[in-house]
Amino acid sequence: MKRVVFVLFVLFVTYSYGQQTEIVDFLKVAAVIEPIATEKKVTGTALYTFNVLKNTDSIYLDAKAMRVNPIASKGLTILEAEDKIWLLKKFDANTQHTVSFSFEATPKQSLYFFENQIWTQGQGKYTSHWLPSIDDMNDKIEFDLTVVAPPEKTVIANGQLISNKFKGNKNYSRFNMQEPMASYLVAFAIGDFKKKTIYSNSNIPIELYYEAKDSVKVEPTYRHTKEIFDFLESEIGVAYPWQNYKQVPIRDFLYAGMENTTATFFSEAFVSDSISFSDRNYVNVNAHELAHQWFGNLVTETEGIHHWLQEGFATYFALLAEKELFGDDYYYWKLFQSAEQLKALSDEGKGESLLNAKASSLTFYEKGAWALHILRARIGDEAFKIAIVNYLEKFRFKNVTTKDFLDEARAASGQDLKEFEADWLYQSAFKSEQAYKSLMESPFIKKYFEVAALGSLSLREKKLQLKTALTFPNDYIGQEAVYQLVGEPFPETIALYKNGFSSNNLYVRQAIALSLESIPEELKEEYESLLNDASYVTQEAALYTLWSQFPENGSIYLNKMRDVIGFQNKNIRQLWLVLALVDPTYRIADKEEFKNELRSYTAPTNSFEIRETAFGYINELQLWDKSVLSNLVHASLHPSWRFKKSARKLLDSVLKNESYKNEIINGMETYSEEEKAYLKIKLQ
Repeated sequence: MKRVVFVLFVLFVTYSYGQQTEIVDFLKVAAVIEPIATEKKVTGTALYTFNVLKNTDSIYLDAKAMRVNPIASKGLTILEAEDKIWLLKKFDANTQHTVSFSFEATPKQSLYFFENQIWTQGQGKYTSHWLPSIDDMNDKIEFDLTVVAPPEKTVIANGQLISNKFKGNKNYSRFNMQEPMASYLVAFAIGDFKKKTIYSNSNIPIELYYEAKDSVKVEPTYRHTKEIFDFLESEIGVAYPWQNYKQVPIRDFLYAGMENTTATFFSEAFVSDSISFSDRNYVNVNAHELAHQWFGNLVTETEGIHHWLQEGFATYFALLAEKELFGDDYYYWKLFQSAEQLKALSDEGKGESLLNAKASSLTFYEKGAWALHILRARIGDEAFKIAIVNYLEKFRFKNVTTKDFLDEARAASGQDLKEFEADWLYQSAFKSEQAYKSLMESPFIKKYFEVAALGSLSLREKKLQLKTALTFPNDYIGQEAVYQLVGEPFPETIALYKNGFSSNNLYVRQAIALSLESIPEELKEEYESLLNDASYVTQEAALYTLWSQFPENGSIYLNKMRDVIGFQNKNIRQLWLVLALVDPTYRIADKEEFKNELRSYTAPTNSFEIRETAFGYINELQLWDKSVLSNLVHASLHPSWRFKKSARKLLDSVLKNESYKNEIINGMETYSEEEKAYLKIKLQ
């Protein structure tokens, strides 16, 4: 079908475009989706059911650069535009209609193809790049997807898997949703996944996905999942609103996590073993994305100025779940940290109202959580919980504004809440005095402030207090005590450092590893013991510092750590390779092998976290070769904007070297068309 765009048509439908949610209500989409990895495109068919609310002669679906062929149009005229599919007919109010068509697109975003995974990320309003849908989150629709994939692959999508039907060399995985949701929450992933299923106390199946290579990491990665689920159901007071729940670690994911309805996708960087759990685990993201199944998915903001109703609520209830798991001290410490960030932003004159649609994530997430913490203290636990239940039940599967929530809080508490609104919703400055007064309700925070206040004193004046803090350390107070030793003369601090080492507190010892730049002989043995700590952050810092300061023992340290990989980005393995290369006496015959391994980590077959670390080390050691330069060009077009930005900055630097520049130019024909186009711009 030819693409039709003409001025009269655009003028004709302008009114409909601006008022669509008042004119039509899309009820259901039944779609068959087939992503084609070799061409990075998607084809499909979809059947749409909708109710017409007012007389109109045009209705649209959002669809970015889609090619469409009608299947069952029933008198409808279907026209393609650059970002819409228009349905033209004389529609009468209070009538129901269906329309079906096939479509094809080559998405520029929101559908991503990698070597062993394909996945989507709608993020607000981008599902229309791969599925004709409605970008307006005020139109909630029941989406039932059938995803076509190779038979050896696992498919995950919203809702319940109804059937797998094999036709030829394809598998048709059919999923059913029972309730409506906003289009941005529609998602699917295809990959080499296995799963473990557990059940909540309310008998909701919770599917935990993983790749076979990570089978031993399932427990630490998903640790506390059932506890989090059961806690949130109990604390929120409204049963989980969907039929099942899934969690999937995604390669090169653009964010920490995304709360697709019933199917949270999260970065594989959070796949943890028992050691990395202590430094970088999935617990907070796990709780945050699950809380969104109520706040954001069950009830959804009407527009961006109410975004805190999703992110602030998810942040707050995730923090409550962590409080249940890790205790009050953890809860107040996290509040204190976010208060420090918000106060700093406010002191710089950059504070933002919670009702500012263009506010930062810090405001929506952390200031939003603080607002709920303050509100709960003001109206009391009972009224707060009643307000939450009534708010969720009243607006179930609907869209909400801040007023909707505050009306329920007023009704439950009998308070007018005008002062709260002024201070926490409309005020751009962070109300730090109120926040710190609230923090002081915690005995731990009081004690922390007492120790932090010692920072202005001389070592002689505070030595006894620091010794106490390091002998019986709370994680956070002990770390503060360690950081106050930085820059103090060694003879006077040796005993205090020994107190910290012997405390056997993982985080106090980590603070020593990160802050002690010069190791006196008296602490060498204790510092070497850090290589045994159950923390990859500690091990990485200790390995580098020990190798640097005691080169005569370099081989001992390298031999000890040669089989340690570290986090998902291989932080320790990559550091080990660099030190093994730089050490002039260590395994001389294996240097080339070490170089090749380090270079191999820049390849697209690795996650961007691994690649970014490798590129940094390659640049430091100037180990560029043809393959690594090609990998850098590839990275400069990666969908993760942070990785892409760092790769492009590094490429700019590399291109200043004529030798490397010529190597890239000489290899131009090996690049993709997209890479060639980008390089031509860079080389002009």
